[in-house]
Amino acid sequence: MNDIRRTILWVVFGFSLVMLWDQWQLHNGNRPTFFPSATPPAVTAATPAPSPTPSATPSPAAGDVLSGLPTERATNTTSLASEIVEVQTDVLKLSFDTRGASLTRVELLKHKDVHHPGSNVLLMDSSKERMYLAQTGLVGAPAGASWPSHQTLMRLTSPPKFKDGEDSLLLRFESDLSSGVKLIKTYTVNKNSYLLLVQHEIVNQSGQSISPQVYVQLVRDGNKPEGESAFYSTFTGPAVYTNAKKYQKIEFSDIEKDKADFEKKSDLGYVAMVQHYFASAWLMDDAQPRDLYARKIDNNLYSVGMVVPLSAQANESKQTHQVKLFVGPQEEKTLENIYPGLELVKDYGFLTILSKPLYWLLYELNKYISNWGWSIVALVVLLKLAFYWLNSQAYKSMGKMKAINPKIMEMRERLKDNPQQMQTEMMKIYREEKVNPLGGCLPIAVQIPFFIALYWVLLSSVEMRNAPWVGWIHDLAAPDTAFGIWFGVPIGLLPILMTATSLVQTWLNPTPPDPIQAKMMWMMPLAFSVMFFFFPSGLVLYWLSNNILSIAQQWMINKQLGVIN
Repeated sequence: MNDIRRTILWVVFGFSLVMLWDQWQLHNGNRPTFFPSATPPAVTAATPAPSPTPSATPSPAAGDVLSGLPTERATNTTSLASEIVEVQTDVLKLSFDTRGASLTRVELLKHKDVHHPGSNVLLMDSSKERMYLAQTGLVGAPAGASWPSHQTLMRLTSPPKFKDGEDSLLLRFESDLSSGVKLIKTYTVNKNSYLLLVQHEIVNQSGQSISPQVYVQLVRDGNKPEGESAFYSTFTGPAVYTNAKKYQKIEFSDIEKDKADFEKKSDLGYVAMVQHYFASAWLMDDAQPRDLYARKIDNNLYSVGMVVPLSAQANESKQTHQVKLFVGPQEEKTLENIYPGLELVKDYGFLTILSKPLYWLLYELNKYISNWGWSIVALVVLLKLAFYWLNSQAYKSMGKMKAINPKIMEMRERLKDNPQQMQTEMMKIYREEKVNPLGGCLPIAVQIPFFIALYWVLLSSVEMRNAPWVGWIHDLAAPDTAFGIWFGVPIGLLPILMTATSLVQTWLNPTPPDPIQAKMMWMMPLAFSVMFFFFPSGLVLYWLSNNILSIAQQWMINKQLGVIN
């Protein structure tokens, strides 16, 4: 009867895990893994509107800061009234639309697109399939007037070519007078840099004093990046950084429901659009009061931005304002040098306090090893050395449990009809043999946060992309496909070895007295091994290295205790 009850409980527990996993996938905007019929609402790509729609009144929740911002959706940059200006550096290929002098396309020349062989990663784009733009303009015009915005047609007044021997290029876009105000927008593009300097020069010829405000924003559709795995989830969406609440992520779904909760005023920080491995961000110097906003522009189209009030400007005068735009990979060391807190777009979640030092150690190891795969192995070795004593205590406890397991099994068989006496006898054996049933769990539990933190380091680090290890592993960010792809499942050597080592660990551990629990112990490594076939190779290498070292230490301790010959 007890065995039947336990079996039912295990079935309920297993089914609950499956349901929780699917709900977690749905919560993160992914398709469910086990029940495909329960798909999330379809997300449609942003399609170009035939023409701009008139400016509309923002929702009350948006506040006064949005009252002057254009609210129509982003329009197709192939409009006949505008031109596309292309610029290429060592690391970026950029496209600017003369309508608003907006950045409409960013190709990362140093990062190959693993989903489209022969192509580079396309971070920003304006097409039927994708919408991801960087826009700026002016607001604050008096009633009945309009000032240059990201919808205003502008003229390129400088050549879009680097001069021989020069590492910087100035792209100057100039608008016509709009209600007596002209905007001159100048991009400074540097070779071998993902950072653009954007200067706004406001010319007032309106015949009166004005109080202009500059807005900068990132516009993006709500679609997940192509190739997002169903077996792990990464954040895609807007983020803001302020002095009050530091780094805050904003879900597209919260913007959709008008429930986005974030700091809306600050005098330092940035706004960003984040996805796995890559990000864009508008950065401003400190001590500049600014309003931050995130809003829905149209169906499946969202923006995050800042509005900065400038000083009052007399007639026949000029003033300038500078802002920086980052577009590129989440290379932590580079981000730290660009702007304080910008490295947080590389999302480690709630274990950032552990993940950052682990990444630093991995980065320093790679300086000497010059191979990210072997650097992962070296980092696991250092962690195992750091926790050697804790692991020894755990493995000794498990070894003792394994040694007395025959005695426990004999006692259970003898007293199977008297559960109460069985429990008493079991505790007596533990006391006589000086064995703590939890002794093998507690030391390992202390280490779990560190290994989860390292998991997120490897999952988030763009350095793993296209990074080779040995032989058949050419990309530590991609699944191992040593034996090809069978029925849509990548079959690799690392996951197979990972499964084998997990089974060896199960054999080394003490067998639970309950036969149902014993079967579950052998089933769990096989069940969880399915996920490892879809995990990036770097993650599997990390777990495999940890398993091998754990097996070596546990084997040695079991030999010393005489548990195995």
